[in-house]
Amino acid sequence: MITMDNIIREGHPTLRKRAEKLTFPLSEEDQKLAHDLMEFLENSQDEKIAEKYHLRAGVGLAAPQVDRSIRMTAVLVPGAEGEEPIFKHVLVNPTIVSESVQKAALAEGEGCLSVDRNVPGYVPRADRIKLRWFDLDGNEHVQRLKDYPAMSEPIEIMRKLPNAEISSFCEQMIFIKKIDDGTGTIMHGDPHSGNFFINFDENGNP
Repeated sequence: MITMDNIIREGHPTLRKRAEKLTFPLSEEDQKLAHDLMEFLENSQDEKIAEKYHLRAGVGLAAPQVDRSIRMTAVLVPGAEGEEPIFKHVLVNPTIVSESVQKAALAEGEGCLSVDRNVPGYVPRADRIKLRWFDLDGNEHVQRLKDYPAMSEPIEIMRKLPNAEISSFCEQMIFIKKIDDGTGTIMHGDPHSGNFFINFDENGNP
């Protein structure tokens, strides 16, 4: 079981490495890691379990965050109370195929499990992406995501360049490097997650 003690923090050298691409079939070790990453997200979103084990809630956890420099990340975007998750997958060798010019940011800000300090500001991201990844059995998936799932932490912060293959957790130097400390106007929200967004134009202005 992964706890906060297993998650490495900003400044750790693994977070600066280019993660290795995985090959199939996955080893038993990698399959167990996939299970453990998703289990952490499930536990972190359960109030009783999170309180018992002192877990910070998260919607994404990447392998490099637990000191494994491989291209694997778990994403769990919850739905409304009592409903199925909006997005729940372990992504192996994910790739951003395309993204929108339109940017958006979470109005209430966001956090990162590998960053303990508070950093005020917004993190503008593409609010629509086309994502390709492989599941644990090696099956390829292509899906279009928008709003909160598209902006979910592990997808964006692992990119080196737009339209590039996702590599390590921090090829954009952790999300704090992308924070915009400007202000903006709330434009729209995701009725499922309750998250509200700030839109940015193509010049990065809210």
